[in-house]
Amino acid sequence: MHRYTLSCSAESADLEPVVLAVHELVHRLPVTAKSREKDGIRVEEGRVIDRHYNGPVLLDVIAQNTTIQTTPASGAYKGVPVTVSPIRDKDGNAIGAIGVVDITGIFDLATLMEHQTAILKQVCGKDPCPLPSEQISAKR
Repeated sequence: MHRYTLSCSAESADLEPVVLAVHELVHRLPVTAKSREKDGIRVEEGRVIDRHYNGPVLLDVIAQNTTIQTTPASGAYKGVPVTVSPIRDKDGNAIGAIGVVDITGIFDLATLMEHQTAILKQVCGKDPCPLPSEQISAKR
């Protein structure tokens, strides 16, 4: 039986089963993780892409011991929204971090909803849900 250890010195092989499981849970969105002292792991499209990964947001989360939602200015996910959270020991110290590409940050839902009718009108050629006054006018 294999044994995996989550600690401040966990290697990418120790993190791999957890990262692959999270990757499947979030519908195969890219997932990264690292321990405080060792290189991390990057998983995309169902497989390990990098076993020596040290993304800038992972490093920041470990240093600050707080969850960060941001769009990185550098690294493999430059320009792509991510959410990264610390992995903490029983005393609350950050022993590592795990992150995922944040598809909720890719678009502004409020703006999308605000422009939905205009977008559908442009794509479909007509307003899919005319207002009641427009329906009455159309029947006359």
